[in-house]
Amino acid sequence: MGSNSAPASNRRGPIGQLGEQMAAAHCEKLGWVVLERNWRNRYGELDIIAADGAKLVVVEVKTRSTDKFSDAAQAVTPAKLARMRRLTRMWLAAQERHWSGIRFDVIAVHLNLSAPPGGQLVDLRHHRGVYA
Repeated sequence: MGSNSAPASNRRGPIGQLGEQMAAAHCEKLGWVVLERNWRNRYGELDIIAADGAKLVVVEVKTRSTDKFSDAAQAVTPAKLARMRRLTRMWLAAQERHWSGIRFDVIAVHLNLSAPPGGQLVDLRHHRGVYA
């Protein structure tokens, strides 16, 4: 019980938030307008809802700080994508604006917490159109 390292569950929140901040900044660098972050209802949560011109883009952000998985996007299962689609319909039902199209993306953020000085701290991979 005298361990100095935080349990994985205590690190997940801040690591996930950092990944979502990086993903939102990435979207803004692309010229997108981030409409919502962490939109939620009792059925789930959408990480980022953004406008890419007249197209709506719903982004699932997966952040990892370990090499256990080759790409964090692999954690986005068909069930998760189906849930994103249902939640997007719910979000759209409350909107007045209409979109020319909707796209579902995944942004995978890998944090290299053990990178040497000057080494690459973040690897961000943007997977576009993962579910139509």
